[in-house]
Amino acid sequence: MHHAALSGFPGWLLAALCAAVGAYCLLRVRTGPRAERAEMTGDALMGFGMAAMAPPSLMAVLPSWSSTVFGTVFAAIGLTALAFPRPLRQRLHHVIGALAMVYMAFTMPVGGHHSGTEPGAHMAGIGVPVLTGILLAYFAVYVLYAGATLVAPGPADISGQVPRLAMFLSRACRVAMAVAMLTMLAAL
Repeated sequence: MHHAALSGFPGWLLAALCAAVGAYCLLRVRTGPRAERAEMTGDALMGFGMAAMAPPSLMAVLPSWSSTVFGTVFAAIGLTALAFPRPLRQRLHHVIGALAMVYMAFTMPVGGHHSGTEPGAHMAGIGVPVLTGILLAYFAVYVLYAGATLVAPGPADISGQVPRLAMFLSRACRVAMAVAMLTMLAAL
């Protein structure tokens, strides 16, 4: 289930990237605008959760019930994302990200289970490859779109205003998390 591509150094590098994104988002929770705090809290939890789930060697030592804990936390993040004071497009992205993490939590092997007994093995009959493909396509498009917004001049650039560094870093963190999500989905 969890492909060998993330074994060893690549998995830990992905975990470090996700942990750094989580740490930055936590910093933004403390120092950022009040309106962004709930969203940044969700991003921080997603970053730390992805960091915990990225390396297969770490997932192998977690107890089998940890997939239920991960799934519950990410489902709660998805539900709270619906209440963010943001445009619907941003809220839906957070919900899709949280649901993708719930999906991965139940399809990744935990506790060293690598046979048909791992959590989520029962999901194989309900279109796991199709759902993985849909999520891969969504995050690939999101990475390309969000990445383009980082390098293309936006309305703030055209009017002569330089975008704030914090805004740029927040967008870069979202791109990094989407790339990490894409990588983890591809490794399923």
